[in-house]
Amino acid sequence: MKTIPAQYEQFYRDASSAHHHSYLLPPLLDLISQQQHNSSKKLRVLDLGCGNGSLSQKIAEQGYELIGVNESASGILFASENFQDCKFIQASLYDLPYSDWESTFDIVISAEVIEHLLYLWELIRCAKKCLKPKGKLILTTPYHGYWKNLILSLFGKMDGDFTVLWDGGQIKFFSVATLAQLLQEEGFTQINFKFAGRIPYLWKSMLCSCSVANKLSEL
Repeated sequence: MKTIPAQYEQFYRDASSAHHHSYLLPPLLDLISQQQHNSSKKLRVLDLGCGNGSLSQKIAEQGYELIGVNESASGILFASENFQDCKFIQASLYDLPYSDWESTFDIVISAEVIEHLLYLWELIRCAKKCLKPKGKLILTTPYHGYWKNLILSLFGKMDGDFTVLWDGGQIKFFSVATLAQLLQEEGFTQINFKFAGRIPYLWKSMLCSCSVANKLSEL
């Protein structure tokens, strides 16, 4: 099991929304709403890396059953105290309770998380384990592309966007092509992208939705 030492745990000061929620939430809710659902029960959503729970709560308010997971004790404390429409669990991404969760979620989301992970493949694989057949994975991550990086370079802004002066900051930088390749190699199909924040090709973030391809044959 790979865990973060307690002294390096991400600390949350309150339950307020992060700045990126304002531009991520509308396209994220749109992608969630596209998931086919024939049951009278609520869609079951797992939020991997839920932070302080503020984004989880906004999703749950749309009528979804939501479970949020985060390794940070402070994040889960603020989430549990402030957002009663969700269930929150303190757990490592690398040690989820699969005996209870395997093949039980309609949707797994992970917002602005994968770029912080050393073992990024684990996020994709654990999402796949938790999804039902025909379930959907939705990832968001900062957008990086040729034109954006060229303009950042021309204006001397590369250090700001690729800063190393932040404990727990970004260590992976995805383009559409590299994120799509990661998902394809793990057997996901129907890979679609949306973009959010700023103007075209200078987007702040990209959202990727995809479906489990081989789940039925694995059960």
